[in-house]
Amino acid sequence: MIANSAFLAAMILLLVVFVVFGQLEFLAPFKSLILTEYLWVIVGSLVVLFLNLFSAIYLIGRGLFLKDTGRKLAHVEKLLHTPDTVAHGLSERLAKDE
Repeated sequence: MIANSAFLAAMILLLVVFVVFGQLEFLAPFKSLILTEYLWVIVGSLVVLFLNLFSAIYLIGRGLFLKDTGRKLAHVEKLLHTPDTVAHGLSERLAKDE
C-alpha cells in the first residue's frame, strides 16, 4: 500500500511539474539564473508537495480499502471456532494451538 501510494504521488507530481513548466515557457531565457538562485527552494517545495500528496493518498487508501477490517476478521475467527465450519482443517489446527 505504501509503494502504490508513493507511485501515485510521484505520477501526480510529475504531471504537475510538466504542466507548470509548460506554462512557464516564457522564463526559459532566465533558466540559469533561476536555477542558481532558487534550486534548493524549488527542490524543497517539490519534496513537501510529494510528502503531502503521499500522505493524502495513503490516508484515502486506508480509509477505502481497510474499512471495517477488524470487524470482518473477528467474524471469520468466530466462524472458525464453531464446530461445523467449512474450513474444518483450519479449525482443528486452531483448536490444537490453543
